Amino acid sequence: MGGTRQQILALMMEKGDDFVSGEEISRRIGLSRTAVWKHIQELRREGYQIEARQKSGYRLVCKPDRILQEEIAYGLRTRTFGQALRTLKSVDSTQKIAHQWAREGAPEGAAVIAEEQTAGRGRLGRFWHSPPDSGIWLSLILRPPIPIAQAPQLTLMASVGVTRALNRETGLRVRIKWPNDLLIRGKKVCGILTELRGEQDRVHYVVLGIGINVNVAEAMWPAELKGKVTSLSAEAGRTFRRVPLIAAILEELEQTYAAYLSRGFAAVRGAWEELSGVIGHLVTARTPEGLRSGVVRGLKEDGALLLETEEGLISVYSAEIREGCEIRSF
Repeated sequence: MGGTRQQILALMMEKGDDFVSGEEISRRIGLSRTAVWKHIQELRREGYQIEARQKSGYRLVCKPDRILQEEIAYGLRTRTFGQALRTLKSVDSTQKIAHQWAREGAPEGAAVIAEEQTAGRGRLGRFWHSPPDSGIWLSLILRPPIPIAQAPQLTLMASVGVTRALNRETGLRVRIKWPNDLLIRGKKVCGILTELRGEQDRVHYVVLGIGINVNVAEAMWPAELKGKVTSLSAEAGRTFRRVPLIAAILEELEQTYAAYLSRGFAAVRGAWEELSGVIGHLVTARTPEGLRSGVVRGLKEDGALLLETEEGLISVYSAEIREGCEIRSF
């Protein structure tokens, strides 16, 4: 969408249920009345329902579920997160775009959001299915003053913020699976990917990738994912507008991140444990040292997963975990 049409759309959103006259649009944007009318027609062709009334002007009646910069900015109540924003129709990966922007000096809180990813990726280089116009594919740039060793805590911090936002906005019961998945009834609805650039003990920047299946229909899933993943719409039985979800996520993330920076991991550890779907469950962790089975007892002070095994309490820092026992531990 062109910048002029975005400005016109922003003016109508500003008016809410009231009309904005063609004269006012012309004056504020610097266009002729005829040019305004032509842009209104283009907006209608893009799916926006706009009422026109003589002597009153134009009023936005209904808008399609599009991820537009002006729509996000209009409802956003953050200080930094999302204030610098790039919204794109289709990209290979929002992570790739965000890394480039971060290297160019993007401020903390800058975000890249796309309608579609053709080469989205998850943890361990896995492909992330990102069909068009149906999900939230977002990468957020952070510049935390923390040692590199603490960077994995950012994934746990982000999972708390995103889960809080989704639970509040959808009414669904989203739960966290360590280290980076959000589940509904045991099926994956969101993945979080943390990538950083730094040297020795200094973090230059972090790109936090968040992929959420919002209105992804069952027919959109590849065969290998069916039964393992879900979407917010599938669980709620209704579709969701993505722009309000994005605003809520950015707001919760900003608050959770601020608490983390001011008080350390202790500020989010308790919340993570409350929102976890694995505390008290028997799991098997596939670690670099092999399989370890035990009952999840919580998080260590540094973010490691605490497993109670037959050898006692152990700390797991890097692993894939599954419910149940794959080896004899008890």
